[in-house]
Amino acid sequence: MAAATVPAYAETEAMNAELAVVSPGSFYKIRDLHFGIVAASILPGTVTVAPNGTRTATGGVTLIGNSHHAAEFAGMKPTQPNRPVRMRVGSNTVLLTGPGVPMVASLFRANTNPGTPLSTITRNYQVQQTTNGAFALYVGATLAVNANQQPGTYTGTWTLTLDYQ
Repeated sequence: MAAATVPAYAETEAMNAELAVVSPGSFYKIRDLHFGIVAASILPGTVTVAPNGTRTATGGVTLIGNSHHAAEFAGMKPTQPNRPVRMRVGSNTVLLTGPGVPMVASLFRANTNPGTPLSTITRNYQVQQTTNGAFALYVGATLAVNANQQPGTYTGTWTLTLDYQ
């Protein structure tokens, strides 16, 4: 009887290890807002990622997988930890462009009190903070998906500004 030999295979994957360190007056982006993967149809619709990470769809949009997440930021107030943070976005709408017709993201919301949409007008928001003023801030938004949206990757850039009081 002959013995069979079986080749052995090994793969190596590179991984990142990261850490964000905050200090008084700091504010850092930890990760981008990601609407995930969707399927479009002959009907327009929306996909919303809430600040807590839940995702919903309306109209002709079908949600696929769980690769979505809210944008995440970390910061630390410089003085008086329980005072509000003044926030604003650079634009009330952001175009996501790709191989097809651009899509519009709007209604940016954060895990703040009040939970009203962020705007280009600077407003006071209360952010859940530790006793030393450190906080995690999560921002979601709603994306309008066009009818018959062409497949592909769509990206857009937006800004968030914090003014500590």
